[in-house]
Amino acid sequence: MDWKTKWEAGLDYHAYLEKHGSESDKARWQTTHAQIQLDPSTQAMLKSWKRRMPVLVMSGAWCGDCAEQCPLFEKIESLNPLIAFRFVDRDADPELAQRLLLCGASRVPQAVVLGEDYCFIARSSDRPLSKYRQLAQATGEFCASGLVDGQSQGFADGVREWLELFERSQLTLRLSPRLRKIHSD
Repeated sequence: MDWKTKWEAGLDYHAYLEKHGSESDKARWQTTHAQIQLDPSTQAMLKSWKRRMPVLVMSGAWCGDCAEQCPLFEKIESLNPLIAFRFVDRDADPELAQRLLLCGASRVPQAVVLGEDYCFIARSSDRPLSKYRQLAQATGEFCASGLVDGQSQGFADGVREWLELFERSQLTLRLSPRLRKIHSD
């Protein structure tokens, strides 16, 4: 997979929502965006990251899980533009959707974390572990939208899990002997 070409073909957060989101989709994403509060220590950590880290997100503006998770990415990028997210609509890129099958199905959202030279670093699942635990323990019908109360512990746990994925990826890049040699650090 040519990750650089895929990333460059993606859209930034706002352009993605403008192109692929209905007014209702945009409102759901904005509701989540407004609920995300990163504490000062998390903000300082994000601002301290030094390695460029492109992230390709396969998404669907209509998807409840995407509306619950993807607004965090815009918050991260606003704190440190070295962590640059590009969004690709799953249905608009069948090649990427096929490459990122999970359990034999095309699931969103998924993030592919890349290094500054677009080498593969990490890949997310479609949901954080905390969300899967919440769904597995639920009784009755599952909420088709994928949305949960933004103040719930499950939501906070999901934000933490995404931050851990990105921190692990940043540390992988920061401590890479190859990149340390390139950057003389």
